[in-house]
Amino acid sequence: MSSLQEVKNRFEIIGNSPLLNIALETAIKVAPTDISVLITGESGVGKEAFSKIIHALSKRKHGPFIAVNCGAIPGGTIDSELFGHEKGSFTGAHETRKGYFETVNGGTIFLDEVGELPLETQSRLLRILESGEFFKVGSSKVQKTDVRVIAATNRDLLELASQGRFREDLYYRLCTVPIKVPPLRERKEDIPIIFRKFAIDLADDYHMQPVSLNAEALRLLTNFRWPGNIRQLKNITEQLSVLEESRIVNAENILRYLPQESSLPALTHTNSKDNGFSERDIFYKVLYDMRKDVSDLKKLVVGLIQHSTNKEEFIEDNQELIGTLFNNESIVKQSAKIEPSPVVNRSNFVVTAYPKEQFIEAKETHADTITESLSLEDKEIEMIRKALDKHKGRRKKAADELGISERTLYRKIKQYNIESE
Repeated sequence: MSSLQEVKNRFEIIGNSPLLNIALETAIKVAPTDISVLITGESGVGKEAFSKIIHALSKRKHGPFIAVNCGAIPGGTIDSELFGHEKGSFTGAHETRKGYFETVNGGTIFLDEVGELPLETQSRLLRILESGEFFKVGSSKVQKTDVRVIAATNRDLLELASQGRFREDLYYRLCTVPIKVPPLRERKEDIPIIFRKFAIDLADDYHMQPVSLNAEALRLLTNFRWPGNIRQLKNITEQLSVLEESRIVNAENILRYLPQESSLPALTHTNSKDNGFSERDIFYKVLYDMRKDVSDLKKLVVGLIQHSTNKEEFIEDNQELIGTLFNNESIVKQSAKIEPSPVVNRSNFVVTAYPKEQFIEAKETHADTITESLSLEDKEIEMIRKALDKHKGRRKKAADELGISERTLYRKIKQYNIESE
């Protein structure tokens, strides 16, 4: 069995992080067998390199090897590509064609992005894994093949299975031995070495002096998240090598090539397509807009009360609206004498209305609080008593005298427990 360092040298695997070594050691151990392998990892981590290592160290190393990107083949033609077709089986099938599984008989097939396979194709693949049998498109003749399948994906296949988009039985057939290739951000110690290797190779190709990084630039490079992983690091190295005149790159220069990462919190999983905003961002925006609308509505109500020519009627006719707006706000009271009185009772809640003076004399503060003058209440009680006394308890005439409705007067008599003399 080949040693870990021999494999790294042979296949130009750079790095010595523990997670990378574990993945390589698993590939070395499983290679001599015919067990199906599922390689998982983010896009750009080098999953195809692991499939080549497994094939090269297997007993099939002298047989054919083919890598198929399942996500790049249209769903209508993928069965024909993988399993072949008979002449006339569909429009454009002018002759019989062999598929990859027939062509690679005795070798290894690497199915990259296997999670993109249509469900019908998944059923055909499952049959090959279980019995080595398949049908060409448009044929009823069973054919046999001896192919080792190595699959790779950057998606959670079990999550897809729970959504009905991937066969769970196929997952367990493919994932006999799982290999997880770590992302670049989880092997930071390898980033400077990989950068140096890319820089030297590019310098040889283009006959130039290789670029290098000062300490601060190297720190930025190491702490960057690298969503595109090794593929992105190579791309950045190429840009620096070709575009930078100085062969020693500082932090200021390297920032021009690193994409700006968002500081907003991101969801770890979402089924919706990326549209530039996370669900949390949208939620916060909705809450902010709602708060602004309520604040504007309060200002409108207070303004109407303050400038209304008949404040009594306005408050009386809009008790429910006013109570709803201010029910849950902190009302700053200057005296314990003023207590809110429930005016609208419903099955699940009580809308509380406060004395009109609180709204008439409302002044907005940082906490949207409303204060009132105690003397207004005392004055109001005194005026009601005088009006009732003047008209000998006749409420309709007393109400007319006060400029309020009889219903409002009745409510205030009950509220303040006023008895006419």
